[in-house]
Amino acid sequence: MKKKYSRYTAISVVVANMIGTGVFTSLGFQVMGLSSGFALVMLWLIGGIIALCGAFAYSELAVKLPKSGGEYNFLSEIYHPAMGFLAGWISITIGFAAPVAAAAIAFGKYFSSSLGFPSSFFLSERLTAPVLFAIVLILALSLIHTFNKIVGATFQNIMTVMKVLFILLLIVLGFTYGTSTHIGFLPSRHALKEMISPAFAVSMFFVTYSYSGWNAAAYISAEIKDQKKNIPISLISGTAVVIFLYLFLTVVFLFTLPIAEVSGKLEVGYLFANKILGVKAGVIMGSVISFLLISSVSSMIIVGPRVYNAMGEDYPRLKWLSKKRNDIPALAILFQSLLSIVFILTSTFEQVIVIIGFTLNLFTFMTVLGVFVLRRKRPELKPPFKTMGYPFLPGLFLILNLWILGYGFISRPHESLAGIGITLAGLAIYFVAGKKNKAIVG
Repeated sequence: MKKKYSRYTAISVVVANMIGTGVFTSLGFQVMGLSSGFALVMLWLIGGIIALCGAFAYSELAVKLPKSGGEYNFLSEIYHPAMGFLAGWISITIGFAAPVAAAAIAFGKYFSSSLGFPSSFFLSERLTAPVLFAIVLILALSLIHTFNKIVGATFQNIMTVMKVLFILLLIVLGFTYGTSTHIGFLPSRHALKEMISPAFAVSMFFVTYSYSGWNAAAYISAEIKDQKKNIPISLISGTAVVIFLYLFLTVVFLFTLPIAEVSGKLEVGYLFANKILGVKAGVIMGSVISFLLISSVSSMIIVGPRVYNAMGEDYPRLKWLSKKRNDIPALAILFQSLLSIVFILTSTFEQVIVIIGFTLNLFTFMTVLGVFVLRRKRPELKPPFKTMGYPFLPGLFLILNLWILGYGFISRPHESLAGIGITLAGLAIYFVAGKKNKAIVG
């Protein structure tokens, strides 16, 4: 009998995918253009609303089209197999492997610094201590998730609980031992002016990056128990938990840290810990953040290979990606891990993530738009869950996402065009991959 992930595991995958280093590092850049506590909190609230609207829309699609694969599955059915293939192509080439590499490298840097390792400790200029720790983490987590699904799920759940508890502890410590900076959190004319400024729009890029991962459970739809009930619960409740944590972290950071001390600084988490915990805070915070990143890498190792596996089941020349061991896509996990290690060793993944960010948002936009298209195209599909606030909430998601896409294209045209170019290159692979083995079942 096939073993499936519980509701709790699905929620932990969503939470772990979303919470990385973004919330600990982006505030320093946001306060360079924004000084109002109200505007800064609204920044994170609006980002959370965008994510929650997306989670509602994905929930409806996931129960209507319950195959694993996320956007690959949705776009193939709603529009055309070629559109789905392009989404899968992005997932295979960069969508998961590069973020895994980025999170693993961040883990390596924080972990090696907390242990007092010099960055050039190991074998060569390229194979430094952070790089070696990153590779070991990826290989160890890949082994866990290839070995046994239940063991991997249990590990994921424990690490996610620890992550949430650590963040709650930081919030409590901040309000208990922090000294108020007396920043204002009430709306004002100055705050409202900041909310319509270019600085607010630029800061939204950092926020949406920090919220990315709200759709994680949709990638493992077919492997979740009682999916018609548990997928909406996991997407919506997981996103809601992260919104709560992000809002309170932002408030406690602003409550304890003067804006002048934070402005332009990447190490907001360190500054906060130093203020609350004293001189050894750097070591403590480095250890905490590295620990938090383990669940992030683990969750992406669960999610990403399910896209590869779904494509392998559909396309004959990608069949090797669908090979399973004990109902686990072992070859797909190995393939993603090797890609991630290549990104780590070549140090090109940061540039790739910048290039692809526009394209990933574009596919998310097309997927939520698909709620409207699918209702018109397949009216006979009557799911037990329908998007709350339809058509207003998915419409709000599309408007805000279109604003982000438009601003991204204007401000970063070269990266945006490069991302579109990489996507279109996938069309050539689509024709080489051969026809689908069977029609998609809705």
